[in-house]
Amino acid sequence: MLRPDRPLPMPEFIALLALLFATIAFSIDAMLPALPQIAAELTPTDVNRAQLVLTSFVLGMGLGTFLAGPISDALGRKPTISGGFALYTAAAITAAYAQSLEALLIARFIQGLGAAGPRIVGLAMVRDLYAGREMARVTSFVMMIFILVPAVAPSIGQVIIAVAGWRSVFFAFVTFAVVGLIWLNLRQPETLPPARRRPLSPAPLRAAAAEVLADRDVRLYIVVLTLGFGQMFALLSSAQQIFDTSYGRGAAFPQWFALMALLAGSGTLINARFVMRLGMRRLAKDAYLMQICASTLALVLLGSGLLPEPLRFAVFFLWAVSVFFMAGVTFGNLNALAMQKMGHIAGMAASVVSAFSTVAAVAIAAPIGLMFNGTPIPILIGTLLCSTLAWVLMRRSVEAI
Repeated sequence: MLRPDRPLPMPEFIALLALLFATIAFSIDAMLPALPQIAAELTPTDVNRAQLVLTSFVLGMGLGTFLAGPISDALGRKPTISGGFALYTAAAITAAYAQSLEALLIARFIQGLGAAGPRIVGLAMVRDLYAGREMARVTSFVMMIFILVPAVAPSIGQVIIAVAGWRSVFFAFVTFAVVGLIWLNLRQPETLPPARRRPLSPAPLRAAAAEVLADRDVRLYIVVLTLGFGQMFALLSSAQQIFDTSYGRGAAFPQWFALMALLAGSGTLINARFVMRLGMRRLAKDAYLMQICASTLALVLLGSGLLPEPLRFAVFFLWAVSVFFMAGVTFGNLNALAMQKMGHIAGMAASVVSAFSTVAAVAIAAPIGLMFNGTPIPILIGTLLCSTLAWVLMRRSVEAI
C-alpha cells in the first residue's frame, strides 16, 4: 500500500475529513425515507418506534467515542479510523438482514460504535494540526462540504429504496465506508507521531478524563453541545413524519429536505467568513438567540391555528431551516472552544466532549420524537427550551481566542 510521506494540501485534507464526517450524516439521513417501510414491516402497531433506528445509531456513536479517542491517542489516528470503518461495515451488512426491529436496532447501535472512529478521530486530527480560530475555520469548511450530504442523502436513499428496497440502503453505507478507508490509507499521513502517543491504560485515561472535566468551560460547552445536538436529532427523528402526517408532503420529503439542508448550509459559510473577526463564542451565542426568536415566533404562529395551510407549512419549513442553520454556526465553534486548551490530549478530550454530548442528546431527542402527535408542536417546544438554556449558558462562558 502506498504510504504518504508529506502532509496533504489543506483542500484535500478538508475534503477527506468532510467525507469521514459525511459517512455519519449519510448513515442517518439516508434512512429517513425508509422509516415508513420499516415501521410497516417491523413495528406496525407503534410506528413512532421506527424513529429509534436513528437514535440507536446516535447512541452507539456517542458511547463509541469514549473508546475511539483514547485508542487513537495510543495507537495513532489512522489505525483507529480504519478499525472503526471495519466494525461499521460489518454492522451495516448485519442490519441489512435483520428480521425484527430489535435486531435492527442492535445492528444500528453497533454500526454507531464503529462510526465513532471516523467521527471523533477526525476531530482529533484537526486538533493535531490546527488550533484556536484556525481550527474553527477548518472545521467550518469541512462542515460546508459536509452539509451537501444531508441535502442529497434522503434522495439517494429514496432511489435505492425504490429500486431495491429499504434493506439495500445499508450496502450504500458499506460503499461509503470503503471509499473513505481507501482514501485515508493511501493519502493521509499519520498526524500523531509515536513520541506523542499515550499508553492505553486505566490510570492515564482517568487522569486525562479528569483533566478535561475539571475545566469549567469545557463542562459548560459539553452541556451546550448536548442541547444543540438534542434539538437537532429530535427534528431529524420527527422530520419525515411531520412532512407526511402534518402537511401531506411525504412523497416529496427528500426534495424538501435537500432544499432545507442547502439553505441551512449558509450557516457554515457565514461562520467560516466571520469567525476570525468576531470569535467563536459570540457567533455561537448569537445563533442560539436567533433560534430562541425563531422558535417563539413559529410556536405562536403554528399553535394559534389561524394561519391557512400553505402558510403553516411555509412557517414550519423556514423554522426547520433555522435549526440546521444554527447547527452550522454553533457545532464547529463549540467543539473548537472545548478543545482549545486540550491539544496535548486531543484524542481523549474529543472523546469526552463528544461522548457526553451525544449520549445525553439522545436522552433529549428520543422522548421529544416519541411525543409526536401529528403536529410539530412538541418539537417546537423542545427546541425553544434547549436553545434558551444553551443561550443562558453561553452568556456564562468566557471569551476564547
